[in-house]
This record gives sequence, C-alpha cells and structure tokens, in this order.
Amino acid sequence: MNGDAISFGPFRLLAAQRLLLEGDEPVRLGSRAFDILAILLEHAGEVVGKEQLIARAWPQTFVEESNLKIQVSALRRVLGDGQKGHRYIVTVPGQGYYFVAPIRLEESFQPASSPTIAPAQTHNLPFAVTRMIGREDAVAALLSRLSRDRLVTIAGPGGVGKTTVALAVAERSIASYEHGVWLVDLAPLSDPRLAPSAVATVLGLEIRSEDPLPGLLARLRDKRMLLLLDNCEHVIEEAASLAAALLTRAPGVAILTTSREPLGVAGEHEHRLGPLGFPQPSATLTAAEAAGFPAVQLFVERVTATVEDFNLNDSNAPLVVEICRRLDGLPLAIEFAAPRVAALGIEGLATRLDYTLPLSGARRATATRQRTMRAVVGWSYNLLSGEEQQFFRALGVFAGGFTVGAASAVATPGATSSIDATDRLADLSAKSLIVADVSDAEPRFRLLDTTRAYAIEMLEARSERERIARRHAEYYRTLFERAEAESMARPAAEWLADYAGEIGNLRTALDWAFSPDGDRSIGVLLTAAAVPVWMRLSLLEECRSRAKQALCALGEKRAPNLREEMRLQSALGASTATAPEMGVAFTKALAIAESLGDIEHQLRALSGLHYYHTGSGRYRTALPFAQRFLDLAASGSQPYDRLYGERTMGVTKHFIGDQISARRHLEEVLTHHAIADRRLDFIRFRSDLLGSARVFLARVQWLQGYPDQAARTAETSVEEGRESGHAISLCLALALAACPVALWRGDLAASTNYTQILLEHSRVHSLRLWNEFATRFQSVIAIKAGNYAKTAEPNFSFPFLTGLTDVAEALARAGRTPEALATLELAIEHSDGGWITPEFLRLKGEFSLSQRAPGGAETPEALFRQALAEAHEHGALSWELRAATSLARLLRDRGRCSEAIVCLQSVYDRFTEGFATADLTAAKQILDDLDSARP
Repeated sequence: MNGDAISFGPFRLLAAQRLLLEGDEPVRLGSRAFDILAILLEHAGEVVGKEQLIARAWPQTFVEESNLKIQVSALRRVLGDGQKGHRYIVTVPGQGYYFVAPIRLEESFQPASSPTIAPAQTHNLPFAVTRMIGREDAVAALLSRLSRDRLVTIAGPGGVGKTTVALAVAERSIASYEHGVWLVDLAPLSDPRLAPSAVATVLGLEIRSEDPLPGLLARLRDKRMLLLLDNCEHVIEEAASLAAALLTRAPGVAILTTSREPLGVAGEHEHRLGPLGFPQPSATLTAAEAAGFPAVQLFVERVTATVEDFNLNDSNAPLVVEICRRLDGLPLAIEFAAPRVAALGIEGLATRLDYTLPLSGARRATATRQRTMRAVVGWSYNLLSGEEQQFFRALGVFAGGFTVGAASAVATPGATSSIDATDRLADLSAKSLIVADVSDAEPRFRLLDTTRAYAIEMLEARSERERIARRHAEYYRTLFERAEAESMARPAAEWLADYAGEIGNLRTALDWAFSPDGDRSIGVLLTAAAVPVWMRLSLLEECRSRAKQALCALGEKRAPNLREEMRLQSALGASTATAPEMGVAFTKALAIAESLGDIEHQLRALSGLHYYHTGSGRYRTALPFAQRFLDLAASGSQPYDRLYGERTMGVTKHFIGDQISARRHLEEVLTHHAIADRRLDFIRFRSDLLGSARVFLARVQWLQGYPDQAARTAETSVEEGRESGHAISLCLALALAACPVALWRGDLAASTNYTQILLEHSRVHSLRLWNEFATRFQSVIAIKAGNYAKTAEPNFSFPFLTGLTDVAEALARAGRTPEALATLELAIEHSDGGWITPEFLRLKGEFSLSQRAPGGAETPEALFRQALAEAHEHGALSWELRAATSLARLLRDRGRCSEAIVCLQSVYDRFTEGFATADLTAAKQILDDLDSARP
C-alpha cells in the first residue's frame, strides 16, 4: 500500500503512518488490531485464514486462536460494524475472516490537517473497547462545562455509561492540557486512604512520605492537566477531600469524576447522565423510525457483532424496542443482553426478559434502575453453563484487571494449559460480562464494578470466596516472588510495565491473607516479595505498614521463619523515615542474616546501618559497617557490590576527616563503574552509586584544595541527577555538593541559584529533609550577604551540621559572642572528630580573639595552630588555608610579619587553581599587605 490510503465507509487507513482516520479524526487502535485490519484490507473480498492473521499480528509468537477472536471483536466495535447499515468484517466458520465492504484506493493521500494521535506520555487513556453511541450531546456539554468549571462529576446509576462518556471527554481534551490527561481508576481500592497514592502512581510521581497528599499537591501546583477520577462512589469521602485540596492548591488541574452520587464539593458541577433514548411501544413503528434512537442503535450494533446476518426490519423492530424498554435504556444492560440473540433469537430474548426483569415504567428512579441493572447481570449469569458460571464467579476476586495466566491459575485450577481460560475469556468478552484491553502484546481483562460486585456476591452465596481468594493470593505470591527475583536483572521501566499494574491485586491478596479467615503465612511471604514494587513506586509508607503487619503476624508464631523475618526487617528499615525504627530493624536483619549466612541481606543491613549512623552524624560508628560491607562485597563476584563498598568507604572516610583515603575510594568507583550496571539501586542500598560517589568527590576536591575541579564535579553531579529522572538523586547533588561547594568558594550567585532549584524540587516532590537543607542554605546565603536577622537557631541534629559555622559567625557579628562560642563547643562535641573540626577550631579562635580572652592552653593562636595541624593531617588544604589566614592576620597584628608570611605563603603556594575564589583572594590580599609593609 506504500503511501496510499485505503478508504472504506467513513474511514481511511494509512498503512505507512500506521494511522486510521474516521473523517479527519484519528482512531486509536492497538497495534495488533491495526495489523489485522491492514491485512484484511489488502485481501478485501478474500478469506484470510486464521493462521495468516495470527502470523501478521503476532510474528514469531505462539498465541491461542482465542486471542485473534478477541482482537477481531474489539476491532468490529471500534469500526461500528453493523451500525447504520455498515458491514465490514465477516467470519467464515472454521477458516478465517474477510473484509466485505467496498474499498477505494487513494494515491498519495495527505490528511487535510495532518492529524496525529497524542503520544502516550501525554495520557494513559485505554483504547476504546466499545463504540460510543448516543452520547455526543453529553460529551459536547461536558467539554463546554470543563472549559468553565474545574470539577465536573458525571453522576448516574451503574451501567448507564458514565465511564464511556468520561473517556470520550478525556480523549477529546488531550490537546487542551499541557501536562496531559490521566485516568485514575479508583475501583480497585479497598482502602480509601490510598486515593492520593493511586493518583501519584498513575502520574509516576515519587512521593516518599507517610502522607502523600501534601507531596502530590506540591507536585501538581504548577501543572495544567485533567485528572479523570473514575468510580469514586466507594471512596466518596476521600475522593471529595482530594478534589477539594486540588481545587485549592493546584489551580491548573481540572478534575472529571464518575460516581453514582456527586462528591458534594464546593465548585462541583454535576452532570446527571440518563439512559439512552428509546421509542415508546407502537404497533406501527417502522425499522427506520426505531433506528433513530440510540438505545436501538446500540442494541443492533452489539447483536450484529455476533449475528452477522442480523438486520433491523419492520417485523422485528417492535420486539427490539420492547427489549430496550425492558432494559431501561441502560447501555451496559443492552451490552449484556444483545449477544444472547445468537442463541435465543429476538423473540426468545424478549420472552426471557419478560420473565426475569422487573417491570419497566415511563419514569424510573435511580434505585429502580440499579435493580434493573443487577437483574440483567443475574439474568445473563443464569444463562451461562455451570462451568461458565463457576469460571465467571472466580473472576470476581481480581482487582484492577488480570491476565489470561492469572485467570487460568485462579479460575481453572489443575488445567494443563491456558487455552480453556482464553476461550472462556473470549466468550465472556463477547457477552460483555468482562472487558478486554487489547492494546498490549498480552490482552488484559477486567470486570466492571457492577459485574464484579455480582460475581463476589455469587462467590459468597456458594461459600467459595475463601477458596478462590486463597488461590488468588497464592498466585500473586508466586508472581511477586518472580518479580523480586527479576528486580535487579531487568531494566526498571520494562520491569515496572510487567508488575506495577498488579498493585490492586497485591492489596486485595494481602487484605485477605491478614483477615480473620485468611492465611497469614501467605501474607508474610507475599509482603516480603512485594517490597521491590513498593520501593520502585515510592510507596514507602505502604511498604512500611505492610512490613510491620507481616512482622506482627510472624511474632505470633511459636517458631517464626527467620528468613522471612530477615527480609521483612530489611524492608522495614529501608522504608521507614523514623531513625530509631530504622536502626533497630537493620540491626535485627543483620543478626539474622549472619546466622543464616545470607550474604545479600548482610550487605543490605550493613548498608542500612551505615546510612543510619552517617545520617545521625556518628561517622566513626559508621566506619566499621562500611569496612564490613567492603570486605564482604570484595569476597563476592558482583562488581557492583564491590564498587558500592568503595563508595561507602569513601563517604565515611570523608566524614571522619581522611580526605586522601576518601578520594582514592571514590575515584575507584568512577574509574571502574563501566564494569557495573548503572542503576539507581534504592531497593538494596538506598542510593545511586555513581551519583553519590561524584557528589562526595566534589566535597573532597574542595577540601583538598581544588575548588575549580570541585565546582565542575558538582555541576556534573547536578546534570546527572536531572538526567536520571530520580528526585532524590538531584536533591543529593544539590544539597551535598553544588550548594555547599558554591558557598565554600564564595560564589553567592551560584549558591543562590542552586538553593532555589533545591527548594523548588524538594517542595514539588515532597522531600522534607531536602527541603530543610534548602531552607538552611537560604539562611546561610542571607548571612553571607550581611543579613544577620536571618540567623537560624543552631541545630546539632541536622545532617552534617550544615550551615552551623555560618550560624555561629552570625551570632558573633550580632554581638552574641558567648553564644557563638558555646555553639562551637557543642559543635566540636557533636562532630565526632570529623571533617569539619579544623574549621570549628579556627572559628573558636576567632571568637576568642574578639572577646580578648585571657591566655591559656586555648589561646586564639593555639587554636589556629591546632586547626592548621588537624587540617594538614586530614589532607584538607582548604581548611589549612583558612586556618593559616586567621593565624597570619593575628601574627601581623602582633607585629610578627615574617612569621605571618612564612605561615600563609607556605600554604598558599600549594594551590594550583581557584585563585579567584573568596578564600584565596583574601589570603592573597593579606600576603600583599604583608609584603608592602616590609621595611
């Protein structure tokens, strides 16, 4: 077909662009449905065999024939096959399919407006599984309302088509929202508190806090997007609170919701969706007249999908109208009933409905319609065979969708293959009892909330729910154990694509396992296996609470499983933000791992304990954990683990003041990182290996007297943090490298810029610790600019004592020297003999000098010389320069100019770069003054 277009009915297919147009509007088709349509058009009027179609749509892949049936069914619905007299695809039993509509070949066709389908990253809307009928006015009204109001709720009874209309509105709104249109299905949630997390997960937002709502609001504050919150009724209060908060705090976010009742939020506009219109019964009603009503149009289209020779005529029109009336015009009820014409015929269907459904009337209340919908589901269910009913009931246990493999394992236990399950799913999809999503390589299925509720009711009525729930939990235990095994071996995006969508089933399985009738042993195993998914999705509080729940269950056993306790303690330590809880969890995990000889979890626990003690400022306490990690990793065969051990030792050596060793360890990582895969390993070791190594190398470079190299390394770390797309990596680079290095260099412009980025980024991602860093740097910058009113209170628990020296200086310059000295005394006590001690000693000397303190062991000169000696011992040339500058100034003022020159010049001459930085400029000025003062 090359660049030509094939036209049929209102459609054009452009094969080269893989584009289907209806008029001038693009139609979104899954890749396999597109391939099937393309080959049918290429052979229009000929029978195309099933094997040929499968080979085209699934090249080099074995799939069951039922997959083809599902795809063709979905394709017919998208095309509106059978609607308005159009007939496109006909089934040839036992052979295949052929395309029957007339086609036209248009050479070198160019669309008038060059339409394109919005890229997937701007939305997550599914491909349409049914063709919307009779709702164009509602969609137009809702689009108009959304242009004026930010919260619109489509309300109505179950089965009235709220989601179908909402998806159509969302689809047509994609171009109107800069940051996309996003569907958040709340139906799978069993815990209403998870609603904000569900939104964050869909948007791919990393929110590492116990309460995700503030972080979510911060991330969306400057966004222009549309959120479609689908199926709100069972979490109505939480959905209302979320919507109200978004309206207040995220002015560019519009919200479209579907619910059986309005949210009741100020500013909400309710659009009440009614049934599809149908004509009043009349003996003289013609087929043409009946076909003008949307309920009849929908019924005819759905019947034609399974009965290809069906036509609406004057003879059967009254019966069709009566069926639509009996179904109260509810689209989902019509979807359920129409496929039964294949088995019962129009008259048989009308008769069955007459006996099984409640009496319909001209005016129907919502509650009555809801009973009608339930009755239709029950009627359709009763028409299934016993085996089909059993299979359908079992599907009710799934939350958020399922695959063929999952359905086979849970609903058809003992089956030797998934062929039976695929066939049954295809049949149930054709009967509209389940919905098939055919956009991916493997179809995924789900039950609508109405049918799922009925399936669960039937499970309970037959006392089957516990047995099916157990199978469900065991299946997902196995699945998440496989996910855990693959979590470090596969690319993160690919891995998440396979497993993140099962979070609803994970929650459902855990809820059952830890219920009074559940099996806690399954829950414990499933919790441990699911940790990588929670960590990758940044659902830390969920991980923490589930780990504690599982540990509590383990504690109830007389002989708890030590291996599972180890894994859960490790998960608790990795997911908690509470320091004592982290330390206790990792200590327990390490003890068990050592007793079991489990190297992997020893490494995880050692890394966690190092992180815990370093973050608490106990650098010398952290050192043995770093050394044990390195020794253990070096004895293994994983290059990544050994390099991570080098990084850990480098960080620790930096903090305890051994900059020479620190640089050697950190450069070892950067030199040999190519032999390890470059990944953000926050599941095992809570860190980015390369990013954090570069961050601390920048600090070491400045301390060693290479301020220009330090600035370049810090900037590189910031660029890599941005490129990683990982929020914490960028915050780490800004807070621990770029901001402090800029301040040490005396570059207020750069430090201000970096601090502003850190402030915004940490606020947007709701990263409280890193936001506190930014606030601290703001205070330091104000102090450096001479605004001592911005002085923050000394905080000895703040990581790495950031900004404490500047706070002390501000206190002294504000005339509060005794407080400044007391601050430094406490700082020295809290510094663990670490990297910043020389600077504390120097400042103590400066403050003592300003107080004209009496002589003794800690005279200003003695303190300066002690600072000089310790800085030299640490390999911290930059601290040496500051100490030498203070000492030279003191000696000069006391008339000992020759000593001052010797002291300062010997340090200054060891620098090879950075001569425009503040410290070197100040030292040079003193040397020039001393030189000019010589006789």
